[in-house]
Amino acid sequence: MLPVAILAGGLATRLHPATEKIPKAIIDVAGTPFIVRQLKYLRSQRVKRVVICIGHLGEMVKDVVDNITNLELEITYSEDGPHLLGTGGALRKATSHLPETFFVLYGDSYLPTDFSAVYEAYKLGRRSALMTVLRNENKWDKSNVLFVNGRLIEYDKNSPGAQMSHIDYGLSLISSSVLEHSALGHRFDLADLYRELSLRGDLAGFEVHTRFYEIGSHRGLEETRRYFLTSENL
Repeated sequence: MLPVAILAGGLATRLHPATEKIPKAIIDVAGTPFIVRQLKYLRSQRVKRVVICIGHLGEMVKDVVDNITNLELEITYSEDGPHLLGTGGALRKATSHLPETFFVLYGDSYLPTDFSAVYEAYKLGRRSALMTVLRNENKWDKSNVLFVNGRLIEYDKNSPGAQMSHIDYGLSLISSSVLEHSALGHRFDLADLYRELSLRGDLAGFEVHTRFYEIGSHRGLEETRRYFLTSENL
């Protein structure tokens, strides 16, 4: 399985005051730091290598992850440095630790899906990137993807159109070559790059059918905690 880059460096202002002194990645979710739950799921998907992109309070993420025993993952850290680089800039910096193609996972998302199926779709799609999408109808958050007959037509996180019924699920595959056009240390949002790719027909889509869980909002955090408090998900 390809390596996974986890974007875990943001300020998480929507979760204040809970994230004023700790990073979102290590917030407690039913007795376990969230990133530990992510890493254990990645291991179950046969992932062997993970690069964690850290920024705000990143040393606390390293302390938690480095103290996990029997994780059986090769973990590398890519640090923003003195200035936060945004999701795109952080991923651009992390490419020195990654192969030509790799998975990207948002640091606040828990995604019970089959990574192998996503990878096979990427190989068939022959695009620079692939985004997993879920039919959402504005249920879990604002829908931001126009996905028609198996094709991703347009992605727009900032100004989604009324006809968009799908949402970015939170797991992507990307070729590092599309990131190398941006200078190292330059701050930018990965969502802007994905929008550009979608408009030029270079962003494939893969539809999943199992809802995502996220801790980027207070509502999402409580739903995720309830999910893990059920016996089969502990």
